[in-house]
Amino acid sequence: MQENQKELKQGLSGRHVQFIALAGMIGTGIFKGSAETLQKAGPAVVFAYLAGGLLLLIVMTALAEMALAHPKHNVQMLIHKAMGSRSAFVTGWLYWVNWVIVTTVEIVAAGSFLQYWFDMPLWVLSLICGVLIIAINLTQVKNYGELEFWFAGIKITTLILFIILGACLIFGIVPSSAVSPAENLTGNGGFMPFGLTGVASAFLVVVFSYGGAELVGVAVTETKDVEKILPRVIRGTVFRVITFYIFPILIICALIPWNSVTGEVSPFVQVFDMLHIPAAADIMNFVLLTAVLSAANSGIYATSRTLYSMSRSGEAPAKFGELSNKGVPRRGILMTSIFIFLGVLVAYLTESRALNLLMQIPGFTIMIVWLAICVSQIILRKRSTEIPSFKVWFFPFTTIFAIVCFSIIFISSLLNTENLVGSSVCVGIMVILIVAAFIHDKYKKQSR
Repeated sequence: MQENQKELKQGLSGRHVQFIALAGMIGTGIFKGSAETLQKAGPAVVFAYLAGGLLLLIVMTALAEMALAHPKHNVQMLIHKAMGSRSAFVTGWLYWVNWVIVTTVEIVAAGSFLQYWFDMPLWVLSLICGVLIIAINLTQVKNYGELEFWFAGIKITTLILFIILGACLIFGIVPSSAVSPAENLTGNGGFMPFGLTGVASAFLVVVFSYGGAELVGVAVTETKDVEKILPRVIRGTVFRVITFYIFPILIICALIPWNSVTGEVSPFVQVFDMLHIPAAADIMNFVLLTAVLSAANSGIYATSRTLYSMSRSGEAPAKFGELSNKGVPRRGILMTSIFIFLGVLVAYLTESRALNLLMQIPGFTIMIVWLAICVSQIILRKRSTEIPSFKVWFFPFTTIFAIVCFSIIFISSLLNTENLVGSSVCVGIMVILIVAAFIHDKYKKQSR
């Protein structure tokens, strides 16, 4: 069998997929992004996280239904099947751009966290992190899953310990004169200091924080026993949101005044500093390092598999569909790696200023991908003669509700002057990709 006829190997086990789903949802969004959402909405931001979690559940359920109804189809393949080549072209390349940007910034961030311990240039440490993550992804897919399993395990363990410690302080099991839960939660303007407007404004950041959970749909073609594993992973979505977002944020607001969260450091670091825990800064720096390396690891995986699936459906050069003897799309990984190293070079030359502005883009691109998933589910359900037992509830009203909500969020984000750079770049990329999609489609028809 020739190389370009090989199939992706199903090397991801149930625990790998469970933790890929967790890793996609638990990252810098909770460890650092929670500071921004608290500043926008105060303690009431938990309502935004819960509402966002419910919308995410709809997206994930729609994705699972399609994946079970159409085996061996990942996200990009499903969009192609539902909406055709042009939509799949735009969505696929947009998703690739999204993860290239995210991965580049995460690798630079990893280098900056390492500088806390090592007195070395940022670009050197970032380069080391990048080479490490790329090398892992060039090996068998189970190694990616294993690394993500341990990265996610560290983040989850940290959050669980934080919840336990916080609960002990709140309920007086561990006495502390510095903790006034009732005053912190209801004082300083009340539980909802900025009203519903504040909750709505935080919702945009919340949705971005959940970006990456759809990686389960990218990994589905490399997962064993997907019919058993996928429904179990999706059903746990809301539980994970409550456990790893809502509980920690409520505990932070109970332990320290919400308006004391500066955003200069993680709110978790502020809490640890207040409690005078030895080596708190080192502990949190290590956790944040694993969080950004986890995101970079997922980024390499997502971009290479997106290029692979697009090559199979004709939206990317056929070379990206070739697999190594270990069953990984090495050309896609190497293509992504080139752009990531260019991004690290740009970060070095601009002292990360340009990349900080471009970090606004992933929020828009993830929203478009989620919208495409919902629209594809409606189209494919209407075409299906057999519907899997695990499906979207109250179809089509549930999916339509999610589409309306995401559309409102997307439009309001574009009109927000704070997002001027990100929205302008996103619109520019979309225009280029739409034009390229029509040119590509015309070229394909002429070559037949």
